[in-house]
Amino acid sequence: MEEVWLCQWSTIRSLLAILQWWGFNVTVIVMNKWIFQKLDFKFPLSVSCIHFICSAIGAYIVIKVLKLKPLIVVDPEDRWRRIFPMSFVFCINIVLGNVSLRYIPVSFMQTIKSFTPATTVILQWLIWRKYFDWRIWASLIPIVGGILLTSVTELSFNMFGFCAALFGCLATSTKTILAESLLHGYKFDSINTVYYMAPFATMILAVPAMLLEGNGVLEWLHTHPSIVPSLIIIFSSGVLAFCLNFSIFYVIHSTTAVTFNVAGNLKVALAVLVSWMIFRNPISGLNAVGCAITLVGCTFYGYVRHIISQQPPGTPRTPRTPRNRVELLPLVNDKLDDKV
Repeated sequence: MEEVWLCQWSTIRSLLAILQWWGFNVTVIVMNKWIFQKLDFKFPLSVSCIHFICSAIGAYIVIKVLKLKPLIVVDPEDRWRRIFPMSFVFCINIVLGNVSLRYIPVSFMQTIKSFTPATTVILQWLIWRKYFDWRIWASLIPIVGGILLTSVTELSFNMFGFCAALFGCLATSTKTILAESLLHGYKFDSINTVYYMAPFATMILAVPAMLLEGNGVLEWLHTHPSIVPSLIIIFSSGVLAFCLNFSIFYVIHSTTAVTFNVAGNLKVALAVLVSWMIFRNPISGLNAVGCAITLVGCTFYGYVRHIISQQPPGTPRTPRTPRNRVELLPLVNDKLDDKV
């Protein structure tokens, strides 16, 4: 009887973890799009910088004040030699995600971000000459095909936003690959990652944000009719972006790898549906089919990686990159890079 109760509680806990992860993710995406489109705050660098500041403060409170997570100690030399390069790529990744969201609909942006598995495999094959099982390559076909169909049939296509989202995929893949070598020996979770990277990212982005968007932000502050409510929404999106990192940490420790993969793809579908209900961006039938094909391909890709990872020792298999689900975490933005 006790075993049955424990099993039921484990299932309920996993479901609650997934639901709160979905809730934070969809809310952050919709709020960011609302900031760009409805509040007319068209400054993605500034929004990203606010998110980094909120995440840095939140991580400090969780680790140093509330002590909900133990601090993973990093040598001062490694902070600059390892953490800083990761933070630079991390910063580019987040900024490109927000820039793409500024110009294209959530549905299109989320679909393009699903191209990340393909860019990761291709980069590892081209640059690091890593071998991949033929099943991995086969699983990428529906992802690439779905992305092509979605791009060709997108009614609100914007080349600048499309390129930003595509280069964001490359940045996510680069960050994932670099994490395997630069962070080797450190078992970072999402909270400790934000604790170390968000301050560096803020430092990297603050000057470009002020130079490129400073005058525009000042003009917006003087001309926008509802400053206080708008600022509350903008800074609330930063707070929720940090909460999203905490939710990722919770869901990783409450679900299996397969469940995490499937839930991640369903999360994208949910984000697309909710954003369409709010912003009513036009979506053609073929466009929806392309998005669905992409998500099915991502699920199949995750399943193939899981099957290969379960092969007995000594069996030739694809190198596991990243080595665990924590390394898969784009630490504050996407499908797995959840904060946008």
